[in-house]
Amino acid sequence: MLITNFLNAFGRYLMLMGRTFSRPERMRMFLKQYVKEMVQLGVDSIGIVLLISFFIGAVICIQIKLNIQSPWMPLWVSGYVTREIMLLEFSSSIMCLILSGKVGSNIASELGTMRTTQQIDALEIMGVNPASFLILPKIAGLITIMPLLVIFSTFSGIIGAYATAYIGHIITPSDLTAGLQHSFTQWFFWMGVIKSLFFAFIISSVSSFYGYNVEGGSIEVGKASTNAVVSCSMLILFSDLFLTQLLS
Repeated sequence: MLITNFLNAFGRYLMLMGRTFSRPERMRMFLKQYVKEMVQLGVDSIGIVLLISFFIGAVICIQIKLNIQSPWMPLWVSGYVTREIMLLEFSSSIMCLILSGKVGSNIASELGTMRTTQQIDALEIMGVNPASFLILPKIAGLITIMPLLVIFSTFSGIIGAYATAYIGHIITPSDLTAGLQHSFTQWFFWMGVIKSLFFAFIISSVSSFYGYNVEGGSIEVGKASTNAVVSCSMLILFSDLFLTQLLS
């Protein structure tokens, strides 16, 4: 029964994506929606990304310096570990996991409300493809803006680490800089950017699927929003495992 429900939902998801990735009927309207979704889903999330990344970078640096580093280790280890954690996992995977709660619930509740108020049905009556008109700008906008959020997250975490050096005096700025520059692998940066593109597609498409297929009233909209966040989180974790293995 569980497998049947999964296959049924997966088939409906593929059918919806087939309708979504069709040529926009009015390119000018699509571009207008595309810019709007980039601002709503991405730019409005910059604040929470910078705030969380700043404190996580600071905490990682403090934890490594106080609890792991020993006299047998070089003084730059804290900066090196902070950089690697921010580049490899936090800024790409964990940050997208956090954003799935904010962005995913936003998309699902917006489309679910449009479904319950029959706005999507009105678009179909007017001969407009609602899947392409509503979902495609969200997917394109989030995929475009997500790599920038990952970059902002990485730099904010490094700034947080420097805050511990200059304000908390946990580590000297010169040791932190030496660790951040030690044995830098440029591919790690690009690996995070590539993973964020996949995560952005998962968040936008899965959340749109749950919101678009809401049946019932406002209570069902809340359930769809919750299911969207849970599904996006699970898919991000599973895909992170395979992408890390594939790209490493």
